Amino acid sequence: MRLNREQMICIGSLCLLLMACVFAVAASLQARSDAAGELAERQEALSHLQARVRSGLDGRGRSAGVAPAAAFLEAATPGLAAAQLQAYFSQLMATHAATLISYGVEPAHREDSSDTLRVQATLDVGQKALQELLYDLESRTPYVFLDAMAVQPPSTAALRAAQEPVLRVTLGLRALWRRGAA
Repeated sequence: MRLNREQMICIGSLCLLLMACVFAVAASLQARSDAAGELAERQEALSHLQARVRSGLDGRGRSAGVAPAAAFLEAATPGLAAAQLQAYFSQLMATHAATLISYGVEPAHREDSSDTLRVQATLDVGQKALQELLYDLESRTPYVFLDAMAVQPPSTAALRAAQEPVLRVTLGLRALWRRGAA
């Protein structure tokens, strides 16, 4: 039995198609094996991280994720916490020769947790003193975060009259408080 040319081409094409299918299956199995290996590595890394979190230590042997008690305003109500924040803020302003113009509690934002306190303060302060005040405000305890700041520059006449002009600054501050004993 002799094969003609058309039959040879068909058999060759069939062999090529069969080899392509075998190659596709082999590539798919290799990709699945690689993905399974990567998943195992990530699960192992995750278990190591979970073990460190459970032990309370970060990668350098320090306690991780625990803020000191002084980081929070401790008060029975948000109003008392706002008063504590005002006293703390007034004390900071006194050390930087700033004058408090107004101070008020803002309503909580939608994304805020129940332990978040927002206030808005307007003050008069010199430019250099403002920089130092902001640094002290954000680097000490209790933790106070600056969310918004608006600066009103002095008038041209006031600018010429003073060596260091006084700026009118409105600050949007956020602090965290814990419910303390009444």
